[in-house]
Amino acid sequence: MPGVRPCTGKDIGMIHAVINEAAGAYRGVIPADCWKEPYMSEEELRREIADGVRFFGYEEGDRLIGVMGIQHVRDVSLVRHAYVRTARRRTGIGGTLLAALRAQTSRPLLMGTWAAAAWAVQFYEKHGFRLVTPDEKDRLLKKYWNISERQIETSVVLADERWFNPRQEKGTAHRASGER
Repeated sequence: MPGVRPCTGKDIGMIHAVINEAAGAYRGVIPADCWKEPYMSEEELRREIADGVRFFGYEEGDRLIGVMGIQHVRDVSLVRHAYVRTARRRTGIGGTLLAALRAQTSRPLLMGTWAAAAWAVQFYEKHGFRLVTPDEKDRLLKKYWNISERQIETSVVLADERWFNPRQEKGTAHRASGER
């Protein structure tokens, strides 16, 4: 895809810069006890990568404009840490990155975000994701993510069509009801 490439260890500084610049959109929106400066430390970023988050970047020239990670966990893939630099939001970069991530997996895709981040929820809905029920959200966040109870309380989960309309592959089916 034009402009999209897998990130490498050499990109950690640029990934970190994109995340923290773009995360400013959450300041004053998410609960104050969940906000911190920087929003993600470089150490946290390195831990996420060590835990299997693989980042893709949207690059112009030699500068990352947006980043989005994918993490394969058990039987699903998670969209992780999706950020586009403030000046370049709403220009199609997020959609391009999401399409690149979708091409990386045949598993159902899940996305967790802050409930108060209406723009993020709308972005994923525009790209075919749907909110899961509140009970299912709690179950999924506890099963697939490693986040605090406070973050679980204040988040939502969106799922793609593969979650809601599973194909019967290898005897595994995902259902919105939570059956396995």
